[in-house]
Amino acid sequence: MISADYCRLLARYNSWQNTCLVAAADGLTDSERWQDRGAFFKSIAATLNHLYWADALMLERIKGNQRPQDSITHALSSPSDWAEFKHLRTGRNAEIEDWAASLTNADLNGTTSWYPPDGAARIEMAKAICVVQLFNHQTHHRGQIHAMLTAAGAEPAPTDIPAMP
Repeated sequence: MISADYCRLLARYNSWQNTCLVAAADGLTDSERWQDRGAFFKSIAATLNHLYWADALMLERIKGNQRPQDSITHALSSPSDWAEFKHLRTGRNAEIEDWAASLTNADLNGTTSWYPPDGAARIEMAKAICVVQLFNHQTHHRGQIHAMLTAAGAEPAPTDIPAMP
């Protein structure tokens, strides 16, 4: 299905795209980043925060932590400081790239399981599918952010993998 090389490529793509979106959002004011734009998480900033926290939760699940929400608090309003967000996002990008760099194809075999924060029954699925979900989820929300940035007058960079440096 997927390989360690696929994970390394998409981890690099994740870092590149997040950097591009942050650069485009740098041209907006803080109030413009937090403005309700009608998206699921309302604003550019809240959607970026959701992606930051969701990346941490899914990566922990893939690594075997069945209850990452016990130590990772998901908050759409945090971080609220733009400079802090940029610093934390850069660190999360590096964390994902470091994780992918150490993967072997065998690491993608087997299952992973976790308990959702809402107390529902334990979820179990193939580890490779969880990895696909990590990267697919990022792409989904970055598309929303890209659209909001464009509507706000910013000019995000291209998103096509062949354009990746």
